[in-house]
Amino acid sequence: MRLSSSFPGSLGANALRLLPPLTASLLGAVLLTWFVSPLHADDTGIAEVDTPHMSPHDTRDYRTLALDNGLSVLLVSDPEADKAAASMNVSVGSAQDPDDLAGLAHFLEHMLFLGTEPFPEADAYQSYISRHGGNHNAFTAPSDTNYFFDIEPEALPGALDRFSQFFISPLFNADQLASERSIVHSEYQARLRDEGRRQLDVVNQRLNPDNPTTRFAVGSRETLADRPEGEPSLRERVIEFYEQYYDANVMNLALVGPQPLDELEGLVQERFVEIADRGLEPPTIDEPLVLDDSLPQALEVQSLRDSREMRFQFAIDDPRDEYRTKPADFLANLLGHEGDGSLLATLREAGLADGLSAGVSRGDGNQALFTVTVSLTPSGAEALDTIQASLFEAIALIDEKGLEEWRYDEQASLAEQQFTFQQHGAPLQSAMRLAMNLAYYPREDVHYAAYRMDAFDAERISEYLAALRPDNLLRIYSGPDVEGEEISPWFDAPYRVEQPAEWAEAEPLSGLALPDPNPFIAEDLTLLEEQDDVPYPLIEGNSFSLWYQAHAGFNTPKVEWRFSLQHPQATRSARDAALTRLLAGWLDDSLNEAFYPARLAGQRFESYAHSRGMTLSFSGWRDRQELLMRQALSQLIEGEISDAGVERVRYRLEREWRNAPQAALHQQAYRTLGEALIRPQWSTSALLEAVRELEADDLRDFRRRFLDELRIEAMVVGNLPAELAEREARMVADALRPQLGESDIPRLEPLRASQLAPLHPDTERQESLVLRYLQGHDRSLDSQARLAVIAQLIDTPFYTRLRTEEQLGYIVNAGYSPLLDAPGVALVVQSPETDSATIGERIDAFLDDFETRLETLEDDDIAAYRQSVRDRLLTRDTSLGALTNRQWQALAYGDTDFDRRERLAARVMEVSADELREVWPSLRREAVVDVTFDPGDEASDVANASEELEPLPLPDD
Repeated sequence: MRLSSSFPGSLGANALRLLPPLTASLLGAVLLTWFVSPLHADDTGIAEVDTPHMSPHDTRDYRTLALDNGLSVLLVSDPEADKAAASMNVSVGSAQDPDDLAGLAHFLEHMLFLGTEPFPEADAYQSYISRHGGNHNAFTAPSDTNYFFDIEPEALPGALDRFSQFFISPLFNADQLASERSIVHSEYQARLRDEGRRQLDVVNQRLNPDNPTTRFAVGSRETLADRPEGEPSLRERVIEFYEQYYDANVMNLALVGPQPLDELEGLVQERFVEIADRGLEPPTIDEPLVLDDSLPQALEVQSLRDSREMRFQFAIDDPRDEYRTKPADFLANLLGHEGDGSLLATLREAGLADGLSAGVSRGDGNQALFTVTVSLTPSGAEALDTIQASLFEAIALIDEKGLEEWRYDEQASLAEQQFTFQQHGAPLQSAMRLAMNLAYYPREDVHYAAYRMDAFDAERISEYLAALRPDNLLRIYSGPDVEGEEISPWFDAPYRVEQPAEWAEAEPLSGLALPDPNPFIAEDLTLLEEQDDVPYPLIEGNSFSLWYQAHAGFNTPKVEWRFSLQHPQATRSARDAALTRLLAGWLDDSLNEAFYPARLAGQRFESYAHSRGMTLSFSGWRDRQELLMRQALSQLIEGEISDAGVERVRYRLEREWRNAPQAALHQQAYRTLGEALIRPQWSTSALLEAVRELEADDLRDFRRRFLDELRIEAMVVGNLPAELAEREARMVADALRPQLGESDIPRLEPLRASQLAPLHPDTERQESLVLRYLQGHDRSLDSQARLAVIAQLIDTPFYTRLRTEEQLGYIVNAGYSPLLDAPGVALVVQSPETDSATIGERIDAFLDDFETRLETLEDDDIAAYRQSVRDRLLTRDTSLGALTNRQWQALAYGDTDFDRRERLAARVMEVSADELREVWPSLRREAVVDVTFDPGDEASDVANASEELEPLPLPDD
């Protein structure tokens, strides 16, 4: 696949408090469309700007402002938005860290959250956002620091009051300095076993040390230590950095909300015009990333996970300013292609690789790296020279035959389709993307830049292609078998270096070919007008049913299909569960080459296993979707299950389950909790043991048994008529011939968490953790509503006390955490230094104090928290896929009226303080589970520990 460019950064002050998590590619790769409302210059100093390129289907209103102090602002009025959101991008980052204070930019980001002159309390901003149903976070990258939040629209003025003061009057509280340094250090410690950061740490040692993007960026107690006597203090250095680099001219603000543009403009003009105008410009990086005499070079890095990977990195000019023609992206699309004859297909057929991506990374405005990443099989790890030779053969093939204008035109056409019918996403995502793109692209292209492909520039493509040569290569192999001669300084990664005069000779694999014209490009993109409020049964039967919802609300001719193929023994044993996953994985894997052109054309297919069987998911344009469905069905029913294909998928599953103990400790704790309290559920160790024994014959036999005993439940949502939906659904049913009824298929069941001893996850991490889980007494809406409000009340004070004040660790979180429809409140603390017994005592002390607080609460005191929970429940779907997934989940819970969340939201608004006091004693002391860990603890036998647990009761009604 083509890899979106990304940057190494540090999620900042509140990394676990943003839902959902955002990745670098999400931040930078996909943009939204807009148009500008007429605007004229007046005595406010706001100037007219160019009208940007716009999608014909975007119904939102936009306005750009340039405040008197130089701040650039983009306003987005979306009357349908149920949240308001803001993002401030500061064009300053870790590349500006002083030589003697690594991590200072990141530390400054943390400090801005901890009080301003009008709002001096350390949690003033955080508690306001949480109380009004919002999320907040920040991240520091080499050249950017981004601060962002979303919130209930009515609370936007108060949020902007607090947010704007970050950039006007931060206190840099001296009494918070040491504690926040400890938090930054804990964040660093929590990332020590992150494979990406370990490899980055090694690569940074081999690039130009004078390029500031190669420095340690997170910060630690040592790098941010108190300054020697006689030198400016750490606080003075923070203030100096702030005043040296932060001003309105290097900031770009994006604001999204349902308010009219004039109202949004007033909110911004009133609050942000006081940001200092120091006449600054965004810093630039002049030192090259790669020194001329440093390549070629080979690195080998020891990985902690059982995974093997090869990266081929070539020094190139940073192509960021060539976004209008995208010459480097054109090459990435060809090298990252996965269809028949592609580099990946050839490596897969030879048993050497199971994944490949290509794209530009680490751009600093001057230089960048063109990167081809290959996920290796064990055999591939023994054939690195063959893989390298095959890569250069593919590059030579592109140079000889691939520089054809029709290929560029095809890519441009597909990009234009995506641009025309794009879906906005959540307000927070929009605000972040827009703020970052304001910093890098002209205003007229702030939405269009990622899609714009104006003209085929063969000469410039050839120049980039010429850089992909052996003497310009940094080759990085990572695997558990590497025995390093050196240790990276910050993430303790063993590695060794070789600088070969020339690379070893090897024969490339045969069979490489360039892709043919794409047969899946949609032609009929007509928008239909049919619209249903909720799904309804279009086909009703005991063995097959179809729920249908016509939907035109996202202005896109796309359709989302879900087919749940249910089998009574899909997870009866660990072996059956492993076979179900193997079947779903094999189906995806076996269609990879055939369906890759479809993915490029906007059609996606995925099969995934679940507790009742497997789901076939089709997403994409209405036109040509039936072609995918027929091909996927044919493959599932009669496709060849080869030994090589099964071996490839089994290896991926084994790798995933072997590496599970290396995952973040808090994630492993939640997985352990789910394994204990949901039946049937199999541990990763049990699945790993089972899958090791499976061969192709086992899967062939399982496919036959699986297809012989099916029940199918299906849903389709999108821009298609009922007649077409019924025809395509019956095509699936006729092919698979389901015979079983609903009563034949067992359901997942949440268990009552009573008398369950503390559990320990199966992990190799070296931190300590406590996950305290408080479970409701039944699965009723009453229980769910009460626990959701309690969790909202606990959220911010738990975080403030155990993280900010007591500094137990970077990962501190409390929230509503249902297991299926079983309500629960989870409190989690992960610490690199504090043992689980101490953490447990601190959690107990917090809960004791919360109980005292609860005794004095009145209904008016919880009104804002109820409203926040309600608004979260009723969050608007921002894409067709999100809408379909919500409706699909509702159907899985038996909510055939599709109104459960509305009923729960109404019940939340009725919760009283007396009800919370009534439920608290049993919640605190009866059904409580502790998942704990300290280094050296042995994993619990979770299946045995929970064997006697009873199902959590359904509501009496």
